[in-house]
Amino acid sequence: MFKKDLLQIIAFQTYGKSNHLYLRGRAIEDESINLEQRGAFKLLFNAWKRFETDEIKNTELQVKIGEDIFYETKTDHRGYFLLDKKVKDLSRHANTEGWVNIEFSYKEVQKKRAIKSENRFHGEMLIPSSKVSFGVISDIDDTILHTGLTSLLKWRVLLNTLLTSAGKRLPLEGAPEFYNLLHHGKTGQESNPIFYVSHSPWNLYRYLKYFLNKNNFPKGPIILRSFPKPFLKKPKGEKPQKQKEIVNLLNTYPELKFILIGDIGEHDPDIYKEVSEAFPNRILAIYLRSVNHRKKMSRVFNLYKDYNKIPVLLVESSEQAIKHARENGFIA
Repeated sequence: MFKKDLLQIIAFQTYGKSNHLYLRGRAIEDESINLEQRGAFKLLFNAWKRFETDEIKNTELQVKIGEDIFYETKTDHRGYFLLDKKVKDLSRHANTEGWVNIEFSYKEVQKKRAIKSENRFHGEMLIPSSKVSFGVISDIDDTILHTGLTSLLKWRVLLNTLLTSAGKRLPLEGAPEFYNLLHHGKTGQESNPIFYVSHSPWNLYRYLKYFLNKNNFPKGPIILRSFPKPFLKKPKGEKPQKQKEIVNLLNTYPELKFILIGDIGEHDPDIYKEVSEAFPNRILAIYLRSVNHRKKMSRVFNLYKDYNKIPVLLVESSEQAIKHARENGFIA
């Protein structure tokens, strides 16, 4: 008999309000993936473990905030959980940046199953602090992390994701500086929230979180998507999941204005333009990273050619974006 892996709970960095708890995560077996792993075979094996997860289905979990607040939730058939609940004031549990520490645990542990961390798993939820001028919603792939989404047959995506460790991935030049300037705002003392919204699947959550931490990007909620079922067609007219997540952020913080950052490679230009038109006076600016693809560049240039409702910059370099943000009063 093979020894079963340890149980764990991966609590995603998420966001909420002082009276609104919004927690996401997944209960799965711990595959002990080394994010600094080297060697092609071992990296491929890690990639396989990342997507071939052993989820803990239909299992009750306990959520603890501080010493006296308890809630319960339950995983679905793929091990995911979502606790979306109106609550009493949580602001007393937030630190100066607005992060609330949360502890997750299995309500009941199956017999003969080992468990990590003495059945205590750490998570965080962001409640934007009062020292906020705006929020930032940013893509990840080819916006701050080069992935090669525009490469032929997406071969660079496979090469970078499967054969490069998170510790070896490099951010686009100057991106961490730009994001930290936005986070600290015009006064240099603000705590403007950064929300990382990507089309990548939740299976890459720890990989991307490690990359952001290692490269000194501001800490922020990381919002991904469930891995799509093969051959499943979306209903006609249904919006992309990424767009739904952005709209949810705008609805969660109706008093907050946002800067949108993405790239020209995929659907960001269309999504951002549609969002800015659906939420007038809520979007301060749109930054779109240029890509080495003449046809895509031409399409986006024409898409925004006569668009003058808000500042839009096709970004060639981080220095250019920093200069633009400074001229528009977003950063010091």
